[in-house]
Amino acid sequence: MAYRRFHLTVVWLLIGINLLFFIATLIDQDLILLLGLQPANLSSRPWTLVTNLFVHGSFWHILANMLTLYFFGSYLSRLIGVRNSLIIYFCGGILGNIFYILLASPFSIAIGASGAIFALGGALTAMRPKLRVFIFPIPVPLPLWAAVIGGFLILSVFPHVAWQAHLGGLVLGLVIGYFFRRRERYFRV
Repeated sequence: MAYRRFHLTVVWLLIGINLLFFIATLIDQDLILLLGLQPANLSSRPWTLVTNLFVHGSFWHILANMLTLYFFGSYLSRLIGVRNSLIIYFCGGILGNIFYILLASPFSIAIGASGAIFALGGALTAMRPKLRVFIFPIPVPLPLWAAVIGGFLILSVFPHVAWQAHLGGLVLGLVIGYFFRRRERYFRV
């Protein structure tokens, strides 16, 4: 029982940090420029490789990301542990940012936890592809693999969406999830 309390505390801590950053950027919009990842300014602002994961541009942006973080983070932490989930979260976010640096305009700015969250979703997809989930507003449950891959594809067509970061996080999550799934099978035998 203590393990689950700690697990929820870590997920809620990440959500809380994201909310604090969001409130700070509502008070001072210039923080988005200081904390967001802009490939052209990376050498003078290296911290943005991580800080951009906590900055969101609108109420709907942070709401969607934090709801998804709660569900994916909670479930994955129960499967592989809090430490491994946090490693996937941050490594997925950073790899997503590297994809963004390599594939996006050097003068664009990336903000949001989506790359990190797609890493969690990718790991879950590799481990539990047939898990049934509800995606608003679709009234029937979908297999997790369809929801995550479909979500990536749909979000990728919208303007001003850092699909590059989503792709990097998703790739990392799928690869790591594959290894965790193999490890699960090995230990069951």
